[in-house]
Amino acid sequence: MEDAVTVAPRFASVGTAPYDFFGVYDGHCGVSVAWACRDRLHVVLAEKVMATSFSRVDGELALKEREVGSTASVAVVGPERIVVANCGDSRAVLSRGDMAVPLSSDHKADRPDERKRVEAAGGVVINWDVYRVSGVLATSRSIGDHYLRPYVISEPEVTVTNRTEEDELLVLASDGLWDVVSNEVVCKVASQCLSGQLVRKVPDGAREHRAKEAAIILAELALSRGSRDNISVVVVEL
Repeated sequence: MEDAVTVAPRFASVGTAPYDFFGVYDGHCGVSVAWACRDRLHVVLAEKVMATSFSRVDGELALKEREVGSTASVAVVGPERIVVANCGDSRAVLSRGDMAVPLSSDHKADRPDERKRVEAAGGVVINWDVYRVSGVLATSRSIGDHYLRPYVISEPEVTVTNRTEEDELLVLASDGLWDVVSNEVVCKVASQCLSGQLVRKVPDGAREHRAKEAAIILAELALSRGSRDNISVVVVEL
């Protein structure tokens, strides 16, 4: 298991407004970078803005882990906005009314703009079972993986979304879920869990535990659909 997650309620505040932090990290070639992201990224974020935080943690790992890396999909949830930073192919999706709204875009090696960036830096994208940077890595951005620089970079894409009354929940998960379950189905299942329609493992279905139950059920759904990748899921009730 090379995945890791972070759940840090009220990790920072601006005035009297609290901000919560959530993160999913999908490691590859080892667990060390995913664990470093889990332990450090939200701490650094409390001091710096999103993009700088990714770069700083990546720099801390440069001399330690040249051939180990991790995706990172993180969200800072405040009273008025949701800020998501993504690096790699983990994903954040917002359930808003009847819609599943992606708040991040996967960094796959075959994404046209990412492939163009890799090739402009002198790299190649090779189709060996799936498209991979230098024939090795299917993600075009990650934290770590310094042996693939400058083709694979740690710079995240950041989105800022204003919250509305229709916002019900946010799901962050590694590609072990998204590769086999659509955004729409993920949001529908999580919504049913939060409403009490799907509650099995949490005693008495206490509402404060339903988000955890939703994450468990989504992971089991991915396994039942044949996912062979590591699966990490965080469900945030808004």
